Amino acid sequence: MSATFEVGFLLVFDRSVKEVASQLTVRFKSKAADKSVRRHTVERVHSCRALVSMITLPRLYAILDASCFPDTEALCLSASELAAGGVTLLQYRNKSGNACQMLEQARELKRRLGNSVKLIMNDRADLCLAAKFDGVHVGQEDLSPEGARKVIGNTLWLGVSTHNPMQLAEADRTTANYLAIGPVFATGSKANLDPVIGLEGVREARGLTRKPLVAIGGITRANCREVIAAGADAVAVISDLLPEPRNSADEFFRILG
Repeated sequence: MSATFEVGFLLVFDRSVKEVASQLTVRFKSKAADKSVRRHTVERVHSCRALVSMITLPRLYAILDASCFPDTEALCLSASELAAGGVTLLQYRNKSGNACQMLEQARELKRRLGNSVKLIMNDRADLCLAAKFDGVHVGQEDLSPEGARKVIGNTLWLGVSTHNPMQLAEADRTTANYLAIGPVFATGSKANLDPVIGLEGVREARGLTRKPLVAIGGITRANCREVIAAGADAVAVISDLLPEPRNSADEFFRILG
């Protein structure tokens, strides 16, 4: 083999080795980057879950729907009566009012109830902060749980409505403090009704999450115990608390134990 050919061969060989080594380095770096991304993603999920404070729900979760009352005074009077009946968790819901009206009513509720009742704002994370409420509850068509959490921070409560196993499993991976499932029974309190899930739906939901579970939809004093027996931690009630709020709430607590 001539010296010229040998040098040329070695140069080509050396270049080929370097190219292969370079490609391998890129691949190793790419794999390392993929592992880093996956590790970072897992860490973020665990970090996200770590932010969720473990809460305990009362058996009765009262919901005040502004559409059921002629004015703010009637709304607040009902809220005060519910508190007198033992209610400690109350959600303010107003699907038709403007932001100014909602904030006015929310602030009046907070002024009258103070810290005796934990107040949850339906849908509006911004108004939750403005009214100094204790948390916000979002639905499937509202601000996302992640978006709501960014607004309210890590200390306030976040609840999420779900209507089937897929939605519940997805919500379980968020920083929601509690999850709601329903409607358990037929209800007239919502315009756009989701399919009724029944008690079996509550049992299935219970098996999909360790987070506190609120059952909602058509729940009354006549059926609330079987809903709790199916696995719910709390029952959310609207209509069956309207007549004589104080006595109705008191009876719910006697039934629920």
